[in-house]
Amino acid sequence: MRLRTAAAAVLLALTGCTTGPSLEDRGEVTAPPGDSRHLTIGSAGFTESDLLAQMYAQLLNQAGYRTSLITVANRELYEPALESGQIDVVPEYAATFADWLNAKTNGPDAPPVGSPDLASTMKALRGLATPRGLTVLDPGRAVDQNAFAVTAAYARQHHLRTLSDLGASGLKVRLAAGDECVQRPYCEPGLKKVYGIDITGIDPKGVGTTQAKRAVQSGQDQMVLTTTTDATLDQFGLVLLADDRHLQNADYIVPVVNRARAGSERVTKALGRLNEVLTTADLAAMNQQVDSWRRLAQDVARTYLQDKGLLK
Repeated sequence: MRLRTAAAAVLLALTGCTTGPSLEDRGEVTAPPGDSRHLTIGSAGFTESDLLAQMYAQLLNQAGYRTSLITVANRELYEPALESGQIDVVPEYAATFADWLNAKTNGPDAPPVGSPDLASTMKALRGLATPRGLTVLDPGRAVDQNAFAVTAAYARQHHLRTLSDLGASGLKVRLAAGDECVQRPYCEPGLKKVYGIDITGIDPKGVGTTQAKRAVQSGQDQMVLTTTTDATLDQFGLVLLADDRHLQNADYIVPVVNRARAGSERVTKALGRLNEVLTTADLAAMNQQVDSWRRLAQDVARTYLQDKGLLK
């Protein structure tokens, strides 16, 4: 059963009076790994998160758990609910979640701990999550990072396959992105510093929006900020340029669980099976089925798991 607006309202009320481990206990694990028979899977309310939550639920169902799904689009709500055990499992992104927990723990001006290096990012993430009663399971191969796309015709004309190629070309580039691109190190400053790309301006049309892609398709802009699992690039004649110098952080997909309720080896094993098969390309294809073909996330997730031999 999927719980949405009403459940989010209840969650908002409850998170005001429940917390994770007390401050004096933080820094040590105070509860043994739990194995609740009924687990609540959280989704952040966008297509990819819905797909991951559905796959987690179906894998856990097969492992003998009863599951329910809840959609809470705001991390400020679902993360405390994960600490308190109102939500037991959520799909997260390693570097983004590490930086979010770091800011929550050490203040908004704390230096970022997420980086392009997966090992150091995971070490920092686990160090921040464990005192809050959370366990971060192993990442797989799937990663959803910021990415940059140009038209296929533009790439052919200027012999571009990578962002380094674009920097070396000396071409002037107007970039369709969000307002924050001007300041974010992974965006305009990083493109200039790491790749030497001549960014002449930011067209504030958002990250991977239809409007932004159309601006590049029409030639109004030369490049768009999107993500590595964007399923609609082909519709606009766009192709990604490889981040060959690793400007983007290691936003590999990781399951995060409430240790006291879902920290058992059985949960870890059930969810870990997805790591063996799920790739970035797989996620992009599933996103496309939901966003472009209007299939239900639950059905797409089930078909994928069955095709990969993970569901009977």
